[in-house]
Amino acid sequence: MHGQVQGVGFRPYVYGLAMELGLTGWVCNDAAGVELEVQGGPAAVGAFLRRLPAEAPPLARVDAIETTEAESKPPDVGQAFTIAPSRAGAVRTGITPDAAVCPACLEELFDPADRRYRYPFINCTHCGPRYTLTRALPYDRPNTSMAAFIQCPPCQHEYDNPADRRFHAQPNACPDCGPSLSLLTPDGQPLPVADPIVEAVRRLEAGEILAVKGLGGFHLLCDARNADSVARLRARKHREEKPLAVMAANPRALAGLVEFGDAEEQLLRSRDRPIVLLRKGPGCDAALPGVAPGLAWLGAMLAYTPLHYLLFHEAAGRPAGTSWLEVEGADPWLLVCTSANPGGEPLVIDNGEAVARLAGIADALLVHDRDIVVRCDDPVIRVGAGGASFLRRARGYTPVPIRLPRGGPSVLALGAWLKNTVCLTRDDQAFLSQHIGDLDNAATCRSLDETARHLVEILEIRPARIACDRHPDFYSSQLAAAMAQDLDVPLIRVQHHHAHLAAVQAEHGLDEPVLGVAMDGVGLGSDGTPWGGELLRLEGAGFERLGHIAPLVLAGGDRAAREPWRMAASALHALGRGGEIATRFCDQPLAPRLPELLERGINSPPTTSLGRHFDAAAGLLGIKPVQRFEGQAAMLLEGLAAQHGPADPLPNGWAIDADHTLNLLPLLAWLADRAAHSGGSPPPSPNSKHAPEGRHQPRAAAVFHATLAAALADWIRPVAELTGIGHLVFSGGCVLNQVLMTDLERRLTASGYDVHLPRLAPANDGGLSLGQAWIAMNAR
Repeated sequence: MHGQVQGVGFRPYVYGLAMELGLTGWVCNDAAGVELEVQGGPAAVGAFLRRLPAEAPPLARVDAIETTEAESKPPDVGQAFTIAPSRAGAVRTGITPDAAVCPACLEELFDPADRRYRYPFINCTHCGPRYTLTRALPYDRPNTSMAAFIQCPPCQHEYDNPADRRFHAQPNACPDCGPSLSLLTPDGQPLPVADPIVEAVRRLEAGEILAVKGLGGFHLLCDARNADSVARLRARKHREEKPLAVMAANPRALAGLVEFGDAEEQLLRSRDRPIVLLRKGPGCDAALPGVAPGLAWLGAMLAYTPLHYLLFHEAAGRPAGTSWLEVEGADPWLLVCTSANPGGEPLVIDNGEAVARLAGIADALLVHDRDIVVRCDDPVIRVGAGGASFLRRARGYTPVPIRLPRGGPSVLALGAWLKNTVCLTRDDQAFLSQHIGDLDNAATCRSLDETARHLVEILEIRPARIACDRHPDFYSSQLAAAMAQDLDVPLIRVQHHHAHLAAVQAEHGLDEPVLGVAMDGVGLGSDGTPWGGELLRLEGAGFERLGHIAPLVLAGGDRAAREPWRMAASALHALGRGGEIATRFCDQPLAPRLPELLERGINSPPTTSLGRHFDAAAGLLGIKPVQRFEGQAAMLLEGLAAQHGPADPLPNGWAIDADHTLNLLPLLAWLADRAAHSGGSPPPSPNSKHAPEGRHQPRAAAVFHATLAAALADWIRPVAELTGIGHLVFSGGCVLNQVLMTDLERRLTASGYDVHLPRLAPANDGGLSLGQAWIAMNAR
């Protein structure tokens, strides 16, 4: 028998089950998974096979069980079932992701009589770090960053005892033999404190900002209710308005601040502990000033490491037991918890690196001496149209493989520029890496190199093909070309929006022609122009462009993506109302000159991007003339629409040409009229922190979303009918907009179409590498 699981306590589980049923034989790890042999009566062996997958440990994911009937042999006298030493070989399995500390370990952590009381590195076979400390397979202690810590006799006894919960728990440790904490000054000097946890909590409560070493990297923490602390964190990290996430000890601590249902609570409590986007309650912004300004959602997660729990435990006065975790108190302690990386650089993972890179940001550093092998950020999930979906796939979920419709040659796909990820395939499995980031700095480019090479080495896969985006200037494309040359394998360049949609094909097992709608910012089209609102027919490794959104020009080129007022100006110019630009955007120094530049077509390339239409709408309504982070204007627009609630679409808000071009100018004209005659506040200065919300804005935003959903549905349906295709796939950053997608999905499913949205990979550019890999696998 052979099963593909490792690092989840599976061998001790097999041992216990075999002993219970009176079977003899052995079980061992090898690079291909778990191999075992059992002997006994037919009834006992049958019960073993039935119970093996059904009663597996919490972290076990049994992808396959292969059985071979062997010739029986009489057991030796006194022979019992044994756990044999691990064996090397060709890697056929994956690595278990990191998991939040389990309830059994929490009971010990807060039990004053337990030898691991308040030990920040408590773990067992059911929880703790895995992927982030593994250097090679098989998953055994010498192949992890725990190799440096020799177990003391009590820990070694647990590790060797098949009946113990810590049997072969590779990170097993205790205060006598394991990693330890220390608190450092900003320049890296140890602070002479008796208990780093006590001092860390004191400093947080006093308003300081702390860098804290976690599983996959450092976090920056501060008191979420302390407006001065949050403001200083933003100023030091140069993160003016981009939302911050909060960490709580339990969901009850979020009561009254956000709204969430059973699905969100299950995600919050899951062993993966993602950041979950939750709709804000009325008092959220007042209670958490500056955490997520102007947005309708707050990112929240629960503590997931013993160290996190100990901070909350200390702040709560060190209660014994775990019942305090479910008590709802007044104004419970909440911590801002954000990645410790200056200015878009990769996550900090090393102690020395933290001292060097976080100078001037953190007031102190809470560190430990267990090395982090793999950077892994926190995942971000949102529950919306059709279920939960990723905004960022990372810790807890990587590198769990995504099952493909079928196998093929191994491909290494290197993603694009924004929200970069790597994907490596083996047979019918796609290993999607953790979030790497935007490739606009040297440090993130080096992180891409590290991630790609680590994934290839740890899974021992030699790619037969390399895939990347068609854009030749992306660092990922240049790295792909270099690796393809080094390995002497084909390089396959994939069109950006084709990759978006192919990722959805791959995860939903759609190995057949589909109709896809790609809706995002911009990506290089096959004709050399920037696309972003595309209707494509996908089959095999190819695609056909059947329609697109009527272009708007990028007023000022790439700068238009950062300044929505420019897209609003572009819309006014297209409507023949260029004379309004200077007066509408009087706070913009370039506004008086823009009509002439648009008329002459200077630095104004056309784009079919739906994302830029969102920017135009936000600019026309004066919501956010200048963005402080990618997608901010569209997020604010969505939040206003959600605040208003459902609205009726404009009856004449769009036009569809004979060549299947969707023209949204009538909708933009209505918005321009609405803003001009609303009597609301004038457009804000580009340097203002928050745009004033005129009374017209929520309704206008709601009408924009409703009209857009109706327009897209009317655009898609006749093409689907013409092609006879019933499977519709959607991807791209605009698909993250739940107001739009909930309405659009409802309209299309009511018409009898099967709508498939991204679930296992992000709809944004974080899912591109999966689509690139699937297309490259299918290439002839």
